[in-house]
Amino acid sequence: MSGKLVLASNNAGKIRELQVLLSPLGFEIVAQGALGIPDAEETGSSFLENALIKAWHAATLSGLPAIADDSGLEVDALDGAPGVYSARYAGLSASDGDNIDKLLAALSGVEAGRRSARFRCVMVFVRDAGDADPVVAEGCWEGRIGEACRGEGGFGYDPVFIVPETGLSAAELSPEDKNRLSHRGQAASLLASRLRDLASG
Repeated sequence: MSGKLVLASNNAGKIRELQVLLSPLGFEIVAQGALGIPDAEETGSSFLENALIKAWHAATLSGLPAIADDSGLEVDALDGAPGVYSARYAGLSASDGDNIDKLLAALSGVEAGRRSARFRCVMVFVRDAGDADPVVAEGCWEGRIGEACRGEGGFGYDPVFIVPETGLSAAELSPEDKNRLSHRGQAASLLASRLRDLASG
């Protein structure tokens, strides 16, 4: 399985990660912004719905197969919030810093043992805009929310997401370690495996 594929994201950090994770598939991966494709409006109520909206949107406007993911942070003490609203938790034009500030304020006074959280990612592949049988993969990365930002790497909530195996924040991990452990890495690996199975079947 090879050829050109559009990546339905304009998030530079996510594009970098996905291009590394998906490069073994042999696709020429093009970010949708390079084709002049704007972000889709994420109106879904789940990660899967939003991923499909983005993938079908990119496939429609590009005429190419598309991969999209939707991911977010689920914090147990906040009943699963921010969830599908992770990127816009502090408002539609919120920065990563704004979202982190709101999250830490919401968890103010919550002791370490009750700050469990996970990153969840649903990734989809659609062959074209009318694909009614998309390939779907999901990854989940368990951790907890720290009390302050740590590290310079990553993006989004990475500076406050503490990884139990290492004691480091996701922003303190090397890109290689993050890709190996992360929700997006898990989903991309599973998606790649399913696409290889399709190609060989």
